[in-house]
Amino acid sequence: MRIALIHYHLRWGGVTSVVLNQAQALLEAGEDVLVIAGEGTLPGIPVAEVLDLRYDCDRDVPPESAGEEQAQKLAEAITGAMKAHWGREADIIHVHNPLLRKNSTLLPALNILQNRGLKLLLQNHDLAEDWRPNIYARGEEYPANCHYAVTNSRDRSFLHRAGLKFEGLHLLPNEVHPVSPTPGLLRNRYLYPVRALQRKNIGEALFLSLFIPQGRTVAITLPPTTDKDISIYRDWMDFSRELGLPVEFELGLHTSLEDSYGSSLGIITTSVKEGFGFSYLEPWTAGRTVMGRRINYVCRDFESAGMHFDSLYSSLDIPMVYISGAILRGKMEHTMMSIYKRFGMAPPQYIIKMMNKDLISRDVMDFGRLDEKTQRSIIRIVASNRRVFQDIADINPFLRQLMNWQPNESVIEENRQRTLEFYGREPVLKRLQETYQSVLHTPVAHKITKSILLELYLDPFRISLVGVGND
Repeated sequence: MRIALIHYHLRWGGVTSVVLNQAQALLEAGEDVLVIAGEGTLPGIPVAEVLDLRYDCDRDVPPESAGEEQAQKLAEAITGAMKAHWGREADIIHVHNPLLRKNSTLLPALNILQNRGLKLLLQNHDLAEDWRPNIYARGEEYPANCHYAVTNSRDRSFLHRAGLKFEGLHLLPNEVHPVSPTPGLLRNRYLYPVRALQRKNIGEALFLSLFIPQGRTVAITLPPTTDKDISIYRDWMDFSRELGLPVEFELGLHTSLEDSYGSSLGIITTSVKEGFGFSYLEPWTAGRTVMGRRINYVCRDFESAGMHFDSLYSSLDIPMVYISGAILRGKMEHTMMSIYKRFGMAPPQYIIKMMNKDLISRDVMDFGRLDEKTQRSIIRIVASNRRVFQDIADINPFLRQLMNWQPNESVIEENRQRTLEFYGREPVLKRLQETYQSVLHTPVAHKITKSILLELYLDPFRISLVGVGND
């Protein structure tokens, strides 16, 4: 089977690692694979570079300039890369994250390829409807009558409710590689192995550092790379130094992943939004517990595979007496209206009323829904006022447990086995190959109603001010 894996670029990151894993697994299984990308290479993998696949911003192309001529050019370039490699087109064109408007020519080019009879599988690791209006394809329909794939059941459910049939909508988990921690190191860190993007909710990691035993630290591995995220990150670094918090930044710049894991007591996550949820799986392979914030729609998939998460919390409740309710409501209302506007819509009045009614009725608010300024004010008062410290610890059992936390070795071993059983190379490859058979042999007639998809994601009760995208 000839398979073309397509992505905008091969710069190192989450999606590139998925493309690499899929390509390696397929080649080992005897499939014929070509990766087509706007730039970059992969070790040991055939790669064809198609410059017109790059992001609009990397090509100095304004999104509004996309037209039939540019789409035809990109479609011909993709077809040309396949013919140069095989002498003909691929049996399956497997495209990663095509619905994100990073390249305004890609969707119309895919429509051209589909109209020529080529089989498409569109795998979506992220969706713009999930609070990311700047990369939303406004005024443009998503490809119809082709197969789609996602990485979690929540996204699969939403796309089904928006019009896709289950026979053409597949759940493709990512492959998890075991980590071998360096033995014999002093284990005194709670490691957050992450690039510190805004949605990773770095303020909450700093908040947790107030409740860990003396002599231990919270360690964040990597800095962000975008200007917006860097500015927020540096503010957190300065704030942490000001308060003398037991937090290490940029550990991964001078310490290997194996050493970082080796020196960790547990692995924390405070992220408010994930696609697949890799951070909930990898630590078990290293013999480390995942602790911190639970993302329900991610963890439910893993729990259905038999995993247990006994060191996670669904929210960190902060009494409203420590928050200005009127200011917070104003921020959330402004954000909600701004998000709708950026999606090209006016928010229904009932949405704003529902959100405000919910906020007014609350005695507590989840720390992860607050903006950075409010988070800093909470951290400052907890760090300086023992009564407030005790009050917040009393209503959040996880914080009490964190003060004397010890890993449960039986849970670690069971979750390690489950991770490898369900998310190792062989089971992930098997599901991918089954999906390809469906793409080849199961025609589908369906399309996405984008307005329904937006309504499903823009839940006013889920809005998190650190989880709203400004791509």
